[in-house]
Amino acid sequence: MHKVLSGLMIAGALALACRPVAPAEDTTLKVGALPVLEALPLHVAEAQGYFQEAGIRLEIVPVASAAERDQLMQAGQIDGMINDLLSTVLFNRNEQKIAVVRSARQATTDVALFAIVAGKDSGIETAQDLKGIEIGISESTVIAYVTDRLLQRQGLSPADIRTVNVPRIPDRMQLLSQGQIKAATLPDPFFSLAIQQGAKVVADDRADPSLSVSAWAFSMTAMKTKPRTVRNFVAALDKAIADVNSDPAKWNSLLAEKKLIPASLVGQYTLPLFPSRSLPTPEQFQDVQEWMIGKGLIQSALPYEQLVAVEFK
Repeated sequence: MHKVLSGLMIAGALALACRPVAPAEDTTLKVGALPVLEALPLHVAEAQGYFQEAGIRLEIVPVASAAERDQLMQAGQIDGMINDLLSTVLFNRNEQKIAVVRSARQATTDVALFAIVAGKDSGIETAQDLKGIEIGISESTVIAYVTDRLLQRQGLSPADIRTVNVPRIPDRMQLLSQGQIKAATLPDPFFSLAIQQGAKVVADDRADPSLSVSAWAFSMTAMKTKPRTVRNFVAALDKAIADVNSDPAKWNSLLAEKKLIPASLVGQYTLPLFPSRSLPTPEQFQDVQEWMIGKGLIQSALPYEQLVAVEFK
């Protein structure tokens, strides 16, 4: 009997030894990062060693524009990125290619994320003064969405709203400062720089913070093949956000080093709080998609679960 049991145990051990071993998960992540304020927690997490502690081999891929970022994601050359809700919908309109795992920035009743500003010599004082006036925007982007919604909430009709496409923020600011356009929609902190140069805020999203949110998104390939690594990335990012929110002034040198705010604002700009462990809401995605349908950018709305990794709540 003892010999029989021993034989069975040996056979079992041999069977286990012959069973194929699952390959270890690839812990490499490539993340596309624009030189924007939303990227600060990423750089803080790297500086604090949080990614290294989590076993993540992180490569931050600098990108100069949203278009370049999207091209890299489409080509599978990055795993994650900072983007916005409109971009997420466009990526997923035919099939799910990316999923949002965290909110990156969110407007609040105290801090604006986007503002429509008027040039110092434009004579524009209120939103009503913008009827029929060309506003510099970036077409088919969150900038266009926010511009429409802010002015509609101020009582302007679609026929009252006129825009001109100036995709690059520096170009938009230059045209505004030179008086070649009377108004422009700018993100934080660039509208702060425009104010420093004499521009005036006509409308901003503090009155309706739900309009403005940016996000962290990862490719579905990364979500499926590196699920633990993506989760560890988000956990490291959460730690960095807690660090930033607990002592905002501590990171001024990093803001300057990574060129996340205009040089003239370094030391003068008050860093906002970053959203903690949050995701964009179904209502936010619903309103963005209603606007996109009205503009002919999509035919029908996508379900929330096809846009957001709800398990990251």
